[in-house]
Amino acid sequence: MATTETPARKKFTPLDELEHKQVSEKEYREKLKEQQIKLLRFQRILGETKTSVVIVVEGPDAAGKGGAIKRLVERLDPRMVRVYSVIKPTAEEYRHHYMWRFWNKLPACGEIAIFDRSWYGRVLVERVEGFATEDEWKRAYREINELERTLMDDNTVLIKFYLHITKDEQLARFKSRQGDPLKHWKISEEDWRNRKKWNQHNAAAMEMFERTSNDRAPWHIIGANYKWYARLKVVKTVVKALEKAEIE
Repeated sequence: MATTETPARKKFTPLDELEHKQVSEKEYREKLKEQQIKLLRFQRILGETKTSVVIVVEGPDAAGKGGAIKRLVERLDPRMVRVYSVIKPTAEEYRHHYMWRFWNKLPACGEIAIFDRSWYGRVLVERVEGFATEDEWKRAYREINELERTLMDDNTVLIKFYLHITKDEQLARFKSRQGDPLKHWKISEEDWRNRKKWNQHNAAAMEMFERTSNDRAPWHIIGANYKWYARLKVVKTVVKALEKAEIE
């Protein structure tokens, strides 16, 4: 009888103790272009294989998830990559198991799918805000690990990121968005409400890392106060993961 893999527990640095590194503009622009070209080459190779790539990007509001994803895809062939911004489930999605709306977005062989928030919402915001019952979010760790094991056993390269910013940096970004008519749409009352439960969201993320990180699909946790560093780190990490996967 098959057994469910249980990821080995490891200790993670508390989120508010992460180091937030910087890079110069010159290094950022030179290294980013270099890594994006490598990523494009991998995409071309990937298109001739039975391998797919799934990239998950999580993190608090205003952590820079969208900016990092933009740098991942801006030089890629758009026909072979899809980005999904995960928001509140639709009425139809509510009628199914919560994983249903993700299964139908998984990439075909040779393609890439990037999730701006993902199935991890069940053990993050849904847990903290009470949108999922305690039984539902506790059960979700097993369901998530089984989903990811299934994907990886079926030749999917799974790469998971958590971008984190300090509470002060988040406040500065919120205020900047409120004062910019071109970015005002990025801020909502829900963002301010989530901020009031900063410690609870951090605690949920820490448990998520411990219970869903493993050697095949580790969490890459990035201090993202400085956007240039975070964006470059994300692209470099994806390139490194594809090199390690030895896609042929």
